Amino acid sequence: MTLIFTLTLIALVSIASYHRASWNTSVGVATITLLIGTFFGAFGAFSWLLFLAIVVPLSLTNIRQQYIVAPLFKAFKKVTPTMSDTEKSAIAAGTTWWEADLFCGNPDWKKLHQYPQSRLTIEEQAFLDGPVEEVCAMLDDWKATHELTDLPEDVWQYLKDNKFFAMIIKKQYGGLEFSAYAQSCVLQKLTSKSTLLSSIVGVPNSLGPGELLQHYGTEDQKEHYLPRLATGQEIPCFALTSPEAGSDASAIPDFGIVCKGEWEGKETLGIRLTWNKRYITLAPVATVLGLAFKLRDPDGLLSEDKEPGITCALIPTNTPGVKIGRRHFPLNVPFQNGPTQGEDIFVPIDYIIGGPAMAGQGWRMLVECLSVGRVITLPSNSTGGIKSLALASGAYSRIRRQFKLPIGKMEGIEESLAKLGGYAYSTDAAVSMSTGAVDAGEKPSVVSAILKYHLTEQMRTSTMHAMDIHGGKGICLGPNNYLGRGYQGAPIAITVEGANILTRNMIIYGQGAIRCHPFVLAELNAVSMEDKQAALESFDTSLMGHIGFTISNLVRTKWLALTGARFTKVPYDDETAVFYRNASRYSASLALMSDICMAVFGGSLKRKERISARLGDLLSYLYLVSATLKRYNDEGRKKEDLPFVQWSCQEHLYLCQRALADLINNMPSAVLRGLLKVLLFPFGRPVRKPTDKLEHKIAHILQTPNASRERLAAHIYLKDEPLNILGKQEQTLRDILEIEPLFDKVCRAKGTKLPFTQLDKVAQMGLDLGALNEDEADKLSAVEAKRLAVINVDDFDPSELTAGQGAKPNTQGASAA
Repeated sequence: MTLIFTLTLIALVSIASYHRASWNTSVGVATITLLIGTFFGAFGAFSWLLFLAIVVPLSLTNIRQQYIVAPLFKAFKKVTPTMSDTEKSAIAAGTTWWEADLFCGNPDWKKLHQYPQSRLTIEEQAFLDGPVEEVCAMLDDWKATHELTDLPEDVWQYLKDNKFFAMIIKKQYGGLEFSAYAQSCVLQKLTSKSTLLSSIVGVPNSLGPGELLQHYGTEDQKEHYLPRLATGQEIPCFALTSPEAGSDASAIPDFGIVCKGEWEGKETLGIRLTWNKRYITLAPVATVLGLAFKLRDPDGLLSEDKEPGITCALIPTNTPGVKIGRRHFPLNVPFQNGPTQGEDIFVPIDYIIGGPAMAGQGWRMLVECLSVGRVITLPSNSTGGIKSLALASGAYSRIRRQFKLPIGKMEGIEESLAKLGGYAYSTDAAVSMSTGAVDAGEKPSVVSAILKYHLTEQMRTSTMHAMDIHGGKGICLGPNNYLGRGYQGAPIAITVEGANILTRNMIIYGQGAIRCHPFVLAELNAVSMEDKQAALESFDTSLMGHIGFTISNLVRTKWLALTGARFTKVPYDDETAVFYRNASRYSASLALMSDICMAVFGGSLKRKERISARLGDLLSYLYLVSATLKRYNDEGRKKEDLPFVQWSCQEHLYLCQRALADLINNMPSAVLRGLLKVLLFPFGRPVRKPTDKLEHKIAHILQTPNASRERLAAHIYLKDEPLNILGKQEQTLRDILEIEPLFDKVCRAKGTKLPFTQLDKVAQMGLDLGALNEDEADKLSAVEAKRLAVINVDDFDPSELTAGQGAKPNTQGASAA
């Protein structure tokens, strides 16, 4: 009887913990169970004494705070690492969204599907169908990248005239005021034609003067600059990184000193600026320079604070002393990028964005805006690139033949095609869902870091798969090579807006743990509170909640692992149910492992970058699974798209599983490692990688025109026109499929399987054998030229490849530019 009631007590308390019941509810459940058990003789005085010894000290606030919480708070303060002001600003920036649900271990899938689906307005769709298509048709990417190393003048002017640089600027200032989702769609289409084009358009619509002015500028600054930025009369750049401060941008050595000086013949309060910046996109052509620097006020002319800190200002580039104009040359993707310097340049104090009141607020401004900008530009460019690679590789694999069959029928090619298709589907899903969050008013800083890292990395991986499929076609640069520039430029996206190593190892989990965890930020804030009693009470509330949260996640993790999450509620009981269940399971595992790592490593977790990276990977892969499931639901749960959904979910859940296993293997104690393996994987690892059969389905979809392939191609430039290689190749694919039955007729008439080459001669053979009529033979012959255009590569006269005399590199570094 005692055993039965003890097990019942454990079960009921576990159920309460699983459902995150309050402390009072859990105590009440335990008390009632003990009373009933006592009535039946299962419990005696010892059981009650043990129960009261645990419950009473924890339930009585004064006793708990004085004898339990106060010593823990003292120890916590000793091991908690100090946070700099820039770290505090970064953590405080932005908002939390769906990623917080995933981090807390109990995602509500119905809530996910209730988020509105991103859609274009009539005006936004018209812009995509009109000016975006037009500028894509205008651009000869090879000429721009190889001969001009810049966009042609007519393209630059078209971009200005049609307000491509004003997508984020409000209509009241002459801008387009597009949604984040629309900006993403525009950038995807531009990327599918030219990474040079999308880079130049993306930067002014991301973190820069336009964005900062709209949020923080004075009315005078807005009225002056925003209309001029909208029409392209002003070209902006933003100078943040320095030779000594790249990924650690907050450590910039550039400075400005508040002082009085002469401006336009009058004594004026202003700043004397000295800076040396590099990697600044659009700097060589910019007319207005956004500048981040550390402001000093030694004479207290602005306030009593003599070191206000990082500040942002707008400097016209024609200001005397501003050095600007030379260019960096980033991996043969020649978007305008270069250094800028200035030494002891005096400007009025009103040049500070937002005026003197925003002195020292620059870092907060930057991280708040970056939380939005990083969701859009690089993830959208990466997504557009991956989708283009998937479509181009699918078409090429069906057209190109070896061993008398399309190479796409070979299993090795199918494997790479499947990855391209799966990444294309999931990255598009992630960008659509995340830009939708921005349009709903969120500033998802953690999500922006997830997208920046994982989508640029998947773009790099996809580029390698596409190169493997294309072989010699991919490695010979020329007007007909649509892979080369993207392959060369892949590391650029990996590097900018914070190096990916930094983003993965420090930012995703570093911000995620503090922002998404329901109690950690409150515990950290308690440490810095000056009122000791208030600090203790705040820590007490947070700590008790944290303990209950950890116990709940322990119970949830164990139950979900033992049952394979089979009893977890899912919104749809179909082929996707297993993905919802496994995602719920690994969400609980993430929440538990996060608390375990905090307990095991304490303050040193901040320095355990690889542990943080794996925890961040768990959160990231769960987010990509969520986006995939949401997209499938938003688009009507079309069965023909299911292979993409299955591949993406299996791939990312498998990576979740591997990250968990790697976390366990790197715990410092063998005993802890053993316990965690039993807890998390009692029956082994349940998730398997996508099967060969599934990957075959995706490869087939990519090689054949169909509705799923068309949905994958949304917002990609595929118009069949002279300067669009992808568009011409798409038409060739359709033409090849149309004439294949004619080719087969000739083979049957000949009594042998002919090689799929020299189709003009095959056509004549068909006429001679009486297998084809004149119209059929003409169709077969016409396709031969298109087929050769797809598989052939460019060649050049040696003189055409000689570098011009003007390209003289600066070997002394940015400071000598």
